[in-house]
Amino acid sequence: MGLGSLGRGHVEPIHGAVSQESAETRADFIRKTYVHLGGAILAFVALEYLFVTSTAGQNFAIWAFGGSYVNWLMVLGGFMVVGWLAETWAHSDTSQSTQYIGLGLYVIAEVVIMCPLLYICAYLAKNENLIPMAGIMTLLMFGGLTATVFITKKDFSFMRGGLMLASFGALGVIIAGMAFGFNLGLFFSVAMLALASGYVLYYTSNVIHRYRPGQHVAASLSLFAAVALMFYYMLMLLLELTSD
Repeated sequence: MGLGSLGRGHVEPIHGAVSQESAETRADFIRKTYVHLGGAILAFVALEYLFVTSTAGQNFAIWAFGGSYVNWLMVLGGFMVVGWLAETWAHSDTSQSTQYIGLGLYVIAEVVIMCPLLYICAYLAKNENLIPMAGIMTLLMFGGLTATVFITKKDFSFMRGGLMLASFGALGVIIAGMAFGFNLGLFFSVAMLALASGYVLYYTSNVIHRYRPGQHVAASLSLFAAVALMFYYMLMLLLELTSD
């Protein structure tokens, strides 16, 4: 699974940040950001359902998880490249259409990389409630973290360096697990949920303090990346807890 946005999404404090604008402008920016986030989540759910239930999606899931670890490594590498490109486009200052293409591309990338795990939960796991349970728990967790930032108005930009180091460390553990064939297990899923929570705090504070008006598409992509990461490892955690 991709590790959210490794290094992007941070906007340096600059003149013209949304935090320096009027209350009406700030409220409009926040509304647009979360409307786009909601749209991205709904698009992900619809596209994921179509892909996982299709023959092509099921064949892809079997190929990615059922073959050599090199297959999944290729998927992970492809996701990181496409994710970087999508984020670059979403942060474009020259074209709003390019920003939307970037957001759409990132949603599709998440659909692809989530497919194998969702295939396992939908067709192989014995608990049919795993996916909705993970979705509800993810939304509750995301909502609580979001409320924390908006209530405290704390700037979590200081977390950037630690999140990047933790992300690269986690990526190294994932690659080692694939290469040497060991199960990352329950505690790794818990650790990744903590990492995803850190990203939610960081990106939400950027929405309040650091983005400029007009960057709501980029802001929504960053939040979507954090939500997707949280959902993935919430599902992994529940799968570990309910497996025999």
